[in-house]
Amino acid sequence: MYLPRHILTRLSPHRRYFSHSAAAILHPPEPEPLTYLEGFPRPDPKHDETILAVIRADSGTNISAKERRVGRVPSIVFEQEDGQHGGNKRLISVRTDQIRKLVNHLGKSFFLSRLFHLEVRTQFDSDDVVERIRVLPRQIHLKAGTDAPLNVTFIRAPSHALLKVDVPLVYRGDDVSPGLKKGAALNTIKRTVKFLCPADIIPPYIDVDLSELDVGQKLVMGDLKVHPALKLLQSKDEAVCKIMGQRVSEIQRKSK
Repeated sequence: MYLPRHILTRLSPHRRYFSHSAAAILHPPEPEPLTYLEGFPRPDPKHDETILAVIRADSGTNISAKERRVGRVPSIVFEQEDGQHGGNKRLISVRTDQIRKLVNHLGKSFFLSRLFHLEVRTQFDSDDVVERIRVLPRQIHLKAGTDAPLNVTFIRAPSHALLKVDVPLVYRGDDVSPGLKKGAALNTIKRTVKFLCPADIIPPYIDVDLSELDVGQKLVMGDLKVHPALKLLQSKDEAVCKIMGQRVSEIQRKSK
């Protein structure tokens, strides 16, 4: 029996017709990669470094103490889930001398806001590479008095990741600030500010411009100039710094 085509169409529930717009929804185009913008700080490539690591089979106080005695820092690499905490951890150890050099060179807060390539090997002197990944240091604990690294936590930082980062502040323009030239003092309230950052454009620091601040004036977090893709995770009205007037005792001492 012959059936007209329009009846066959109604009898085929699995047959679908899609417009070009519907196909675009099902297969959206890849988003354009984010890049650092002109005028904003970007990591200095001369400080790029690959952190070497080896697999660590076990964890615990005794294992960690043993690792430190042989010049290794017990560490963990997490998958990023909510930008800060993660799962799918890999136990590793990194070289104490390399981590100490990086922290001493960059400073602790700058070390924690910089991406690194991490190369996991079976042994430090082996060419057998288990994994090569990009990571962000999440936490580092230093021994009081010596600043020797005790442990480091890393989080994987693929391009699609959104990571919570305490970005360091760098204060500039103090030599031309009207308030500071009058003898007032700079009250530095914040050293870092927390942002949610796309992994490809994590700023190494944020410039804080003091050049136009007079006595009694302040800057708040909302005044900070950052890449528009960064999301401030603190109150925009929270003070970053303030130009404070001279104390009465200082004024009296100068007048004598």
